[in-house]
Amino acid sequence: QVQLVESGGGLVQPGGSLRLSCVVSGRIFAIMSWYRQAPGKQRELVATITNSGRTNYADSMEGRVTISRDNAKNTIYLQMNLLKPEDAAVYYCRGFPGDYWGQGTQVTVST
Repeated sequence: QVQLVESGGGLVQPGGSLRLSCVVSGRIFAIMSWYRQAPGKQRELVATITNSGRTNYADSMEGRVTISRDNAKNTIYLQMNLLKPEDAAVYYCRGFPGDYWGQGTQVTVST
């Protein structure tokens, strides 16, 4: 059974940082991504990483996020810095091929 389990979300003040994790079991994905979805908005891509470490970032958070991958642990991470209130969303990890999703982790940015 393939599972993707995100963690690390929570409440942070504007300007703060969070590190999200996505632990994968049951499969090794060639490509993994982080997405986010804010209330009333479409789910959008944040960052992608291949199993060789090649990364790609969406404009919305580029320069403030870093995606990384620990192949030995079959885990990906999203380090988010200088968070803004508009970054508040549910963050999901996604694995390719096969298009698997985790359940999401909530990030709230507020004073």
